[in-house]
Amino acid sequence: MSAEIAVIMGSKSDLPSLKGAFDTLKKFGLAFEARVLSAHRTPDAAAEYAKSAESRGIKIILCAAGMAAHLGGVIAAHTTLPVIGIPMASEPFHGWDALLAMVQMPPGIPVATVTAGPAGAKNAALLAVAILALSNPELAQKLKEFRAAQTRQVEEADAAVQAEIAKL
Repeated sequence: MSAEIAVIMGSKSDLPSLKGAFDTLKKFGLAFEARVLSAHRTPDAAAEYAKSAESRGIKIILCAAGMAAHLGGVIAAHTTLPVIGIPMASEPFHGWDALLAMVQMPPGIPVATVTAGPAGAKNAALLAVAILALSNPELAQKLKEFRAAQTRQVEEADAAVQAEIAKL
């Protein structure tokens, strides 16, 4: 199965924060490729990667970056594929700088943006699943089942809390 999703990180240090994205994509049976590319240190390689992604079968690109966080914008500038930015928390601004850089894209070059860090990585993967599910009924069914399971977990937790409160 060829990869439909690319996960790009600006630094190898982002890898642990992306585990939730990788686990989520695997859970849905989606192939992905992962690369370390930098908007600043390897700009030509990042641009070439983005330009060739569609011809390689990639449909969505997830970009994790911290600090100035230009990676998603650089990638989006070189492809018409959807790009989802994942801000990475880093010093000294704890991810605020990355978040603001991603959501302040100029008109015409959008980068969808999720919350910072590991939760954002998982949400970026789920957003990619939802986009692909638009044209994949089997994937859409898996996503509906995933959401239903989440609902059941919350309902079970609520019932457990209610039972504990009743004992007080």
